[in-house]
Amino acid sequence: MKKIIVCALLLCSVATMTQAQGKQYLGIQVGFTQPITRLNLPSPGKENVLNPTTYNGFKVGFAYDATIVAGFGYTIGLNYTLGANKTDWKSVGSNTYPRIYTSQMYHQLEIPVDWQYKFEIAKKTWFMLYTGPTLQCGLSFNQKTHKQIQPDGDIDISVNNKYDAENVNALKRINVTWGLGAGFQYDRYFLRGGYDFGLINPYKASQFDYTDTNGGHPRTRGRFDQWQIKVGVYLWQSK
Repeated sequence: MKKIIVCALLLCSVATMTQAQGKQYLGIQVGFTQPITRLNLPSPGKENVLNPTTYNGFKVGFAYDATIVAGFGYTIGLNYTLGANKTDWKSVGSNTYPRIYTSQMYHQLEIPVDWQYKFEIAKKTWFMLYTGPTLQCGLSFNQKTHKQIQPDGDIDISVNNKYDAENVNALKRINVTWGLGAGFQYDRYFLRGGYDFGLINPYKASQFDYTDTNGGHPRTRGRFDQWQIKVGVYLWQSK
């Protein structure tokens, strides 16, 4: 049901947004992003909440901005995003692999569709508020595990694509978020920043699922959020 509601919101937003009557802009943007994955592991009688995993990355893409009436309008974007993180070496209490660390890198495409309200605060300067959904499509999400075979010895490296994995970290390629943010525009230049909340569970059913006392099968659950800040310039604007 949640997926149906999200898809309906996206379709309604796009259909309404075709009615632009005011100023229109088309430009490019680049920014910093800090995605956060939150994972809840089911276990008999309780839900284990793991610490969030934070990534650092950047995004680059296109932005289309249009006003419908009296400062109300919308923006549509197409962004490529890259994010990565790594852990420090840590002991795992194993005689074979006494130390281990992991590094992760993902690539994805994003289509944000935001409603916005923009008002002029000085000559050629506007303040804006925006909110709306973003469709995310994962291209790859590789986790590289480095295992040191003996203290000060060789390092064994293995690579796992989270989209193809069959474990607790297995992810779906499609995710939907809802964002809130604010920004400024001066002439053809703009700055936007905000936070996106994950709307759907991005984790697949996995071998870590269990049967509870009522015969149910709770799933690994979580969400994929992100902070972001973008700067850009409009290369074209309507008259």
